[in-house]
Amino acid sequence: MAELVYRPVIGFARTMFKVWDLKIDCRGSENIPREGGAVLVSNHISYLDFIFNGLAALPQKRLVRFMAKESVFRHRISGPLMRGMKHIPVDRTRGEAAYEHALDSLRSGEVIGVFPEATISQSFTLKSFKSGAARLAQEAGVPLIPMAVWGTQRLWTKGHPRNFRRSHTPVTIRVGEAVQAPLDQYAGAITRRLRERVQELLEAAQRAYPVRPRGPEDTWWMPAHLGGTAPTPEQLRLAEAH
Repeated sequence: MAELVYRPVIGFARTMFKVWDLKIDCRGSENIPREGGAVLVSNHISYLDFIFNGLAALPQKRLVRFMAKESVFRHRISGPLMRGMKHIPVDRTRGEAAYEHALDSLRSGEVIGVFPEATISQSFTLKSFKSGAARLAQEAGVPLIPMAVWGTQRLWTKGHPRNFRRSHTPVTIRVGEAVQAPLDQYAGAITRRLRERVQELLEAAQRAYPVRPRGPEDTWWMPAHLGGTAPTPEQLRLAEAH
């Protein structure tokens, strides 16, 4: 039943990518298993990241079920679509219910998408990872698939207006080899290894990205350590403290 909703949504997304004339460079999709459960783990820099993460799985004929905050499922437009596509609502006051839902899906052979930073990174650098993805993979006996997206922040991110014009914006996606999650290892150690792999993929995506800011007014989407004017993690922590 879910595919009756999911596939038309994919078709609509692909049509919009053409309307916006996005230049999508996706590599590594072959690392996503063609069958059986897996946990896709990505950095998070845009409200649209889940769409591009899902796009990376399509060459393997996989549909990804994403864990997303529960408020998205209450929205009058996105709610019915999210439920119809079998995505998983996460109520932060009752996280165990979402965890069990995701675990059941993995055991039934589904691919689950997780953003272990839990929120969009406004510095466009990797935040710390929560260990839930590693624990899910351990308990379900499935691999973790690291991936990274870059350029999506230029379309729609926290604190900046949406850019849905025909802007020819490049989007770079990199999918890495599986990270195993054996039961005899600590979830924290697996999470650290996973974060290192996502960091490597993010840096590879940034190196491959075909454009640079057009001028001083266009440096907002670049992290400070790459010469951009995005706030640093330290600046964001200070702002939150005040």
